[in-house]
Amino acid sequence: MPVKIIVDSTADLRSQIADRVKIVRLTIRFGDREYIDGVTIDSHKFYEMLVESDELPTTSQATPFAFEEAFREAVEEGFDVVCITCTSKLSGTHQSAVIAAEEFPGKVFVVDSQSIALGSAILTEYALELQDKGLSAEEIAWKLLQKREKVRLIAMLDTLEYLKKGGRISKTVAFAGGMLNIKPVICIENGEIKVLGKARGSRQGNNLLVQEIQKAGGVDFRKPLLLGYTGLSDTLLQKYIADSTALWEGRVEQLPVRIVGSVVGTHVGPGAVAVAFFSAEA
Repeated sequence: MPVKIIVDSTADLRSQIADRVKIVRLTIRFGDREYIDGVTIDSHKFYEMLVESDELPTTSQATPFAFEEAFREAVEEGFDVVCITCTSKLSGTHQSAVIAAEEFPGKVFVVDSQSIALGSAILTEYALELQDKGLSAEEIAWKLLQKREKVRLIAMLDTLEYLKKGGRISKTVAFAGGMLNIKPVICIENGEIKVLGKARGSRQGNNLLVQEIQKAGGVDFRKPLLLGYTGLSDTLLQKYIADSTALWEGRVEQLPVRIVGSVVGTHVGPGAVAVAFFSAEA
């Protein structure tokens, strides 16, 4: 049975990957104006509005109905479905997909990526590689559950303030990272946000990012890799790439880069750089 990969819009997919999957959209609201992520607002427009707005936007999870529509369309076209969602620890989107999948027993397999943004994106790229090898939906889902433990998402933020405002971390944790030009470095671990360390300035932050990648076992360059940034400029990301040349040189021809989308951008704010990879750890 042919397979359709479905993801939610928090996954920061490269354009050539996005063209191969079905995307279920979340929504973003600025005051009384609601936007469909990636449809009625793109990332550039979102960050312009985020910088100019005095009020933090809010996000809404994808609904069971939205997933059910996507699943039904795929099944009626003759596909079995693998649905990859953002971590269930940070959004109800995963539960919405699980509820919708109950209408299609044996046809739809929902996988909690235990990550988000770039992390969900590289797991989706891996799923497409498995699809290209002819694996069934059930086989792809099983392999994703095994390999998601190897996905690492590490980011350096400009501030923890957005995560605090969005209720993703405590005020105490945010306060500790909010002083003296401190650049917090975070990761997603077991589906939740963890602060790994704090550096004074972007150069020390870049060094800390490199150290954390090494601690995670290094990068498995045989599998998908993705770098990203939030905001209107990739200047900080390019500085990080220059500072971490030893990690990539001779191992990859070109580093794939993606701007982090509106939903995750709401919660981390502008000025972040991130890398998602599969750990090479045995």
